[in-house]
Amino acid sequence: MTNGNGTPSEGGSPPQLNVLAQYTKDLSFENPNAPASLAPQQQQPAINIQINVGANTTAENEFEVTLSIEGKAEMGETLMFSFELAYAGVFRILNVPPENLHPLVMIECPRLLFPFAREIIASAVRDGGFPPLMLDPVDFVGLYRQNIERQAAAQPAPQTKLS
Repeated sequence: MTNGNGTPSEGGSPPQLNVLAQYTKDLSFENPNAPASLAPQQQQPAINIQINVGANTTAENEFEVTLSIEGKAEMGETLMFSFELAYAGVFRILNVPPENLHPLVMIECPRLLFPFAREIIASAVRDGGFPPLMLDPVDFVGLYRQNIERQAAAQPAPQTKLS
């Protein structure tokens, strides 16, 4: 944190977020109905995209964050293409208060990974014979909140024992 004039505030070093590595963990593209699926179509296919974020600690102050994106395009009952991508990064995070660490890892880290994952998907779909699929930007804050709410709803309520 700074004190307003750009110098670190008293009591500690400024927060740091460093990307140590980025890599494709898993990539799959399927075009099961080629070459018929490559013929000109009268309408746009229905496209379904699922995005998940996972993280684990690899060392002290280092986290591997994996952005998982799955998608498929269907024309009626016909699968045009499908893909799965697990794109990850290793991040070193220093001088962040413990209460801010989880949101930082689950929001800012995938936000940094997303443009690279988006390009990989666009290239894979293009190389499969289709126009590149350009994913819309993702609201990682909203995704984080949904996951927190889902986890809270899945936990059983504390039971009260009556005597």
